[in-house]
Amino acid sequence: MNLRRLLGVLLVIGLTGCTQTDDVVTLRIGHSLDTEHSVHKAMEHMAEQLAIYSDNKMQIMLYPNAQLGGEREMLELLQIGSLAMTKVSAAAIEGFVPEMKLYGVPYLFQDNAHRWAVLESEVGKSVLAATQKAHLQGLGYYDAGSRSFYSTGQKIITPADLDGLKIRVMQSPSAVKMVNTMGGSATPIAFGELYSALQQGVVDGAENNPPSFFLSRHYEISKYYVLDEHTSVPDVIIASKHIFDNLTAEQQGWLQRAVDDSIELQKTLWKELEERSLQEVKAAGVEVIYPDKQPFVDSVQSLYSAYDGTQIGEYIQKINAMKGAE
Repeated sequence: MNLRRLLGVLLVIGLTGCTQTDDVVTLRIGHSLDTEHSVHKAMEHMAEQLAIYSDNKMQIMLYPNAQLGGEREMLELLQIGSLAMTKVSAAAIEGFVPEMKLYGVPYLFQDNAHRWAVLESEVGKSVLAATQKAHLQGLGYYDAGSRSFYSTGQKIITPADLDGLKIRVMQSPSAVKMVNTMGGSATPIAFGELYSALQQGVVDGAENNPPSFFLSRHYEISKYYVLDEHTSVPDVIIASKHIFDNLTAEQQGWLQRAVDDSIELQKTLWKELEERSLQEVKAAGVEVIYPDKQPFVDSVQSLYSAYDGTQIGEYIQKINAMKGAE
């Protein structure tokens, strides 16, 4: 974040992510999504619940639509205590918390039930706790579904169809490695620039979940969407460790309860939006393809061996042991 932008953001949020006046603690939360997104609605619910649990002694002020910058910028604000909380993709935090690379491992989860069983297990809690090394405090996960490929000119039915295609990915080493291993040419581009990049042929396609594909209107250009569901990267609810540690144990408890309540609502809202998004893009003329996933799974097997003997490799073993047991 450049100095001018940082000063502007700090001015907007009053130089601190947490204030206390008349015995009321105010937490400032920023995120990059619009007010119709399930994340924002869940955070509104979080604010309502926190007010109830604290008897109005704590409140939340929300700053949606990237008012305070992108995900990386807001993470930096958390680290210096100038923002209380944010929502960030696990992929975007890999540079701060290497353990988050776990969620970029393709075909890690058997299904949705298995994914949530893992996120709520000791593995999920351990990865959340690793955020503390980066002066952050992980509080929970939001559903971000599964990511799949979409393309403008060529159908992607098998990994072989990725050959020669430039595929937009997040600024995530794991995502880059995965697409390149499958045979595509991974091209990191900011999400806000992707519509024009697809339109101008800078990239031949991208990968994301159904709501992001729909809400971004990328379906207007990309008429093929193959539900290979290669990764299921969760969103992470993160607080500034400095601010969280300065709350009393009682206040921390109220906040965690409110976060947990928001997670349950967000799960429901996400499922509804995911179903609606697929219906809408189909109605708009997109060919939604349900491929045989096994060739995609086979194409990335070499990625697993890279984690042998590492902590992420240990996590993967534990996750595999949970398959069919949730």
